[in-house]
Amino acid sequence: MVIALGWWYFHERPLPSDSPGYREYAYVTNGKSNTVSVIDLRTFQPAKAIAVGREPTGIAANSKKNEIYVVNTQSNSVSVIDAERNEVVATIGVHAGPYFIDVSGNGKRAYVANSNSANVSVLDLEKRVVLGNIRVGASPGLARASPNGAMVVVSNRGDNTASLIDVAELKVRSTIPICQQPEDIAILPDDSKAFIACVGSAQIASIDLKSEKLLALLDVGKTPVNLALKPDGGELVVTNFDSNNISIVETSTNEVSGSYLIGTHPARGIVTADNSRLYVSDFGSNTIAVYDIDIGKLIASLPVGSHPDGLALSRSEHYLLVLDSQSGDVTVIQKRKSTKLEPTEYSLLTMIPVGLQPNNIVVKSFVLAKPVQ
Repeated sequence: MVIALGWWYFHERPLPSDSPGYREYAYVTNGKSNTVSVIDLRTFQPAKAIAVGREPTGIAANSKKNEIYVVNTQSNSVSVIDAERNEVVATIGVHAGPYFIDVSGNGKRAYVANSNSANVSVLDLEKRVVLGNIRVGASPGLARASPNGAMVVVSNRGDNTASLIDVAELKVRSTIPICQQPEDIAILPDDSKAFIACVGSAQIASIDLKSEKLLALLDVGKTPVNLALKPDGGELVVTNFDSNNISIVETSTNEVSGSYLIGTHPARGIVTADNSRLYVSDFGSNTIAVYDIDIGKLIASLPVGSHPDGLALSRSEHYLLVLDSQSGDVTVIQKRKSTKLEPTEYSLLTMIPVGLQPNNIVVKSFVLAKPVQ
C-alpha cells in the first residue's frame, strides 16, 4: 500500500486542513472498469470516476507535485492524473505487461517494471517522457526506488534474481541470485538494505545495497505476498497468505523474531506513522486485523466487505481505507480514542462503492496551487 505512501510522506510539513484550498482524495484503480475512482476524504463521498487505459493496476502519488500515476497493464501505458482537476493530462507509453509504478522521493522520476518485456521503463515526470528502458531479469514484478533516489531494486520473478539499477547511469549495476519468485520489495530508510519477498520459496531475501551482496535468506510462512516496513525501519512485517500469519523480521540482525496468527489469507499490511499499530487485510475472512506492535498482540478483528486487499490511511490516520476487491467498494474504518463508556476503538464509518475488481488504492492530500475564489 501501495501501499502507497512512501516513508517521506510522514515527514512532510503539516498541511492546513482547515484551509478552503485543502484537498484530500483517495484514488482507486478498478481493473475491470478501466477507471480510477476518486473519493473525497473530507466528505467520504465519491467525487469522480476517471477513464484511464485498459486494466489499471499499479498506482502511485507524487509527494512533490499534485499528480497521480496509473499503470494500465493491457494498454502498456501510464496515465498521468492532475489531482487538482482530477483529469488525465497525459498518457506515457511503456513496454509490455506493466503492473506497478514507484516514484522517486524528489518526485522527478518514476519506474515501471514491464513483466512481459524483461525491462524497466524510467519516466521523466517533468517532461512526461520515457528516459530509457533498462534490460533486467525475466518477468520483473516490481521496481522500487531507494529513499535517496540513487538506486532502483527490481524483483525478477522469472529467473529468481534481483537487479540493482544505477539511476545516474541508467544501467544495471548488479544482478543477484536470491530465492524463488521474488515479488514485493522494501528498502530501509537509510538506503542500507533491501528486503524481497519470495512467494515460491517462503523466504525473505536481505540484500546489502552498499556491497551489492545477498546477506541472508530468511524462512517465513507460505506465500509471503506483502512487506510492510515500520517507518523507523526497525522491523519488517511479512504477510504470509497461505500460512494465515505474519512474520516479524528484525532488519538490523536479519532475523525472524516471531510469527503470529493474524486471520485467513492475510494479503496486505500497513503500519501507522508512530510505529505502534499494524493493520492487515484478511482476504479470506473479510476482516481487518488490528495488531498492537508494542505488545505483540492481535487486539481486534473488524468486519469489512468481500475479499479485502489494498489498504491506505488518511493523512491524519484517523481513518483506515480498505479496498474490498470482490464487492467493489471501499470500507472506511474510523479510529477513536477509548473511553470508559465506549471501550471500542474502531467503528465502521461507511462503505463507498467504486468500480469492478478494484485492486490498488493511494491517498493524496494537498493545498490547491491557486486560491479558492
